[in-house]
Amino acid sequence: MADTPDDSFELYDLRVEVVAPEGGPIYCGAKVGDHFELRGEMLHLPPGQGFSIYSLAALLPLLPAKQRPTHAHDWMTTDTEVACPDPNCSSRFRITRTGKRRFSHAATTAVPLPNDRG
Repeated sequence: MADTPDDSFELYDLRVEVVAPEGGPIYCGAKVGDHFELRGEMLHLPPGQGFSIYSLAALLPLLPAKQRPTHAHDWMTTDTEVACPDPNCSSRFRITRTGKRRFSHAATTAVPLPNDRG
């Protein structure tokens, strides 16, 4: 089976945590320290903790990009905080890469890799 191509790829696991200036108003229902983790495509919340769907909607487009390896100078690598979508809310959501996880292409999609062997 030495001919079998490696179909693996890596994604970062992410932790998204609520941060805010001390005494700043928070209207999204979050508390400083609330968080969730993204492992692969699975979102994990601690037991008994919720997360605003509006805040989540602001974060969702960024999470797949934050999961992928990026150049050290890319803003996607360096910028780690996202503002709450409520302009009157002082909370921000800090996205931290916490580790890497390896996936198999064949285990994540029904679309086969192209045969590059000609």
